[in-house]
Amino acid sequence: MTAGPPQNTFYTRVSTLVRRLGMPAVVLLAALVFDLLFITDAAFDQAGRKGIDLLLFPGIFAMVFCALWAQKRAAVAAVAASTVLVSYTLVIRYFDVPAYSSVLAHLSITEVVAGVEILFYAARRTRAGVAFALCTGLVVATLAAVSGRYYYGSTSNGTMAQAMLFGGVLLVGTLAFAIPGRDSDANPHRYERLQKINKLVMGQWPLIGLLALTLILEFASTYASAARGFPVLVCSIVAAAIAVTAPRRPGDAMIGLAAVILLSAMVTPFLRLKYEYAMPGGVPGTQVVAGMGAVVTLVRSAGLSRSVPRIAGLAGVVAIASVVNAERPGPKLMTDPDMIATLSFAALLLLGISVAVGLALRSRDSERTQVIQSAISDAQTSERMALARELHDVVAHHVTGIVVQAQAAKLMGEKNPQVAVEAMGRIEDAGVEALAAMRRLVRSMRGDAPAGSSEFSEQATTDLAADLRTLIDRSNHGVKTSMKLELPSNVPHEVGRSALRLVQESLTNVGKHASGAKETLVIAEVVGAELHIQVTDDGREQERRPAGGSGGYGLIGMRERVALLHGRLSAGRAPGGGWRVEAWLPLEGEE
Repeated sequence: MTAGPPQNTFYTRVSTLVRRLGMPAVVLLAALVFDLLFITDAAFDQAGRKGIDLLLFPGIFAMVFCALWAQKRAAVAAVAASTVLVSYTLVIRYFDVPAYSSVLAHLSITEVVAGVEILFYAARRTRAGVAFALCTGLVVATLAAVSGRYYYGSTSNGTMAQAMLFGGVLLVGTLAFAIPGRDSDANPHRYERLQKINKLVMGQWPLIGLLALTLILEFASTYASAARGFPVLVCSIVAAAIAVTAPRRPGDAMIGLAAVILLSAMVTPFLRLKYEYAMPGGVPGTQVVAGMGAVVTLVRSAGLSRSVPRIAGLAGVVAIASVVNAERPGPKLMTDPDMIATLSFAALLLLGISVAVGLALRSRDSERTQVIQSAISDAQTSERMALARELHDVVAHHVTGIVVQAQAAKLMGEKNPQVAVEAMGRIEDAGVEALAAMRRLVRSMRGDAPAGSSEFSEQATTDLAADLRTLIDRSNHGVKTSMKLELPSNVPHEVGRSALRLVQESLTNVGKHASGAKETLVIAEVVGAELHIQVTDDGREQERRPAGGSGGYGLIGMRERVALLHGRLSAGRAPGGGWRVEAWLPLEGEE
């Protein structure tokens, strides 16, 4: 199976955009879009002065700028953010601008998100003393904004105790993530853990977005309940955390999530909360989304058949929560058949959607794994073929020369000892070159090649004519070789390297197969846009077994090299006798 190009789906494009911008910037922009829509709608409704709410935008945009600036200059951005919070609170009081509450009273969701990100960067990227001062300044500025933006008659006013409670949760949670990363450079293992957390979060960004939206709504409901719903809110936050980290241990995550939902369902009746706090079905929205995310993750990793027991357990817990806390007219447990049927249908629909999404993601993962394995297999095959060509063309060439010279020394040694001595010198040279070639191959395979080089670039020729002359002069095939070289100096490296290997293999074959050959001619010239290589000998076909045997891979390797460059190769008997190898290599080949 050949690896195809990656599918350009909407999810892929969005994922690429998220990775390019970074999760903090994406969350900040999402909060900004929410505020733009919410405040614009509030500015032109029937309540209050028309358009007065639009005066909130300058402060919101200033906080967005500070949050983006904090990624490079955390200290300066933190001071600027504290100044913006305090100064714009004065503007809001002066013009009587109605401020609405989100996670913190009288602060928009964008201001809260921007403040959390600025706090994170200030605590992580500045020195300890500076970080303490900056974080203290941000906390004080936030408290000043919460208390200073109160105005009489607002339906979103929360108490200072509530603000301090929720603000404390945000502060502790932010510092818990920021402080461990301060010494990540000095502690590589901790840095690796942070990288894993970042990868986990980036892979869960759609789920995180939905959880963030439902948590914002729960914060608003908690304000409306005078903080009585804080225990349920904590359970929802824990459920969201479990859902996000579920890919690491999906089965255990389902058990933990079921326990959290059951705890939330048991404490809700004692908090005197309205049914609308949880949802008509009796389970808070964040816990519903977290449950759907956990089901998707479990089905994706383990398959449907192995997931049924844990999914059934979670469904049972949700059913208990609905019976205990669902909206009903009287104080007793829910027994209305129509309500039970409606909630059962909704639960089955959400469960079916979760299972379908999990199966779709599992199928996509399986297909992606097959594509990756196919690409790895193709790459390994390509590497093996390249290594086989190198072994055959380089090492076998030198070894063949050694065998030829040893045979010549054996035949002529008794008659003329001087010939044997000269042959020994050539054998030594060929052995040294063979050893050097082997070392180059081993170094390339071990990844110890110099920076910027590889198996191909390390041995690429820079002057084809000079390398051909050196190759012909050092050839030990025992046949006189003449040459005709008409080459420019700008032959592409890969073309020149392949041409050098073609000539080398052809000369090796002359020594092995050309019986009685007296002369060999090597022609290398540029004809049009192609490099023309021709090696011709005047020998006859060898009847006995060639020196060193014949592996039968010489022509195969030459054809592979020429095919990689989209060239042409012909090899066979020449019209006037002997053997001729001819190749045409494009100087500007396709990628």
